[in-house]
Amino acid sequence: MASLPEVEATLDGLAARLAEVEPDLRRRYAVDRTVSCRVYDLDVVFAGRLTEDGLSDVVVDPPVRAQVRLSVSSDDLVALGAGTLAVRSAFATGRLRIQAGPMDLLRLRALL
Repeated sequence: MASLPEVEATLDGLAARLAEVEPDLRRRYAVDRTVSCRVYDLDVVFAGRLTEDGLSDVVVDPPVRAQVRLSVSSDDLVALGAGTLAVRSAFATGRLRIQAGPMDLLRLRALL
């Protein structure tokens, strides 16, 4: 099981990579949405706001339910961040669960 600092560093890295996505692509697909990531083996939820500028306002244990919700183990999150686990593979095998509307899923797919 990955530690909380490892998970936080991974989320910081993922946010930084998202910020590096071509601005036109981000504007097209990153509509203003609240996003949460539940790391179930650490019993913690991170949440933030995804906009055309990237991911911001990340907090721990948010007071409201996000529009796009991800659920993953700490080890799988670190593997996703490191690129040793593909998002599509993790989703297809149930290691990454995503709850979102159909249009949000299509937009996420384009960004990931």
